[in-house]
Amino acid sequence: MENIKGDICQLIVFKQGGQEYAILVEAIKEVVLTPRITKMPEMLPHVKGISNIRGNIITIVNLEEKFNLERTIDVGGENDKNFTLIIENEDKRFGILVKEVPGTLTVSKSTITDNFSMESGDNIEKDYLKGIVRMKDRLVILIDILKVFEVREQKPVSSLVN
Repeated sequence: MENIKGDICQLIVFKQGGQEYAILVEAIKEVVLTPRITKMPEMLPHVKGISNIRGNIITIVNLEEKFNLERTIDVGGENDKNFTLIIENEDKRFGILVKEVPGTLTVSKSTITDNFSMESGDNIEKDYLKGIVRMKDRLVILIDILKVFEVREQKPVSSLVN
């Protein structure tokens, strides 16, 4: 698997729609308590708006809506104590809403299955799915978060902040 060096990799694990997802720790700049989100007109439903995080304007997205999962994150409600994972590289900067503080997980490459097949009702290539982390009593979906927003939705997410 590219982007995973050596035999060990460190992951950030978080829940979306009741399922565990993981991102390589290098992709995440920081985790913050979600500040006030300002809604922007004509955005895709999963793009919740923008926030000012440490002086940077960050686009905030909800992966539960993007992936069409059960909604567990309350955005804009009175009890919306969410956290935001700040994702950043040289081209993109955005935040992912999560309900709970994410955990870290150190795994061996041998626990990651990257040769799995998946039926998709809409025939869209899911090339952002990097693999499945197999553990004793659970499966964690490993995603390449930058590829999630790479193709059709790059403009709505990144044009607000670049």
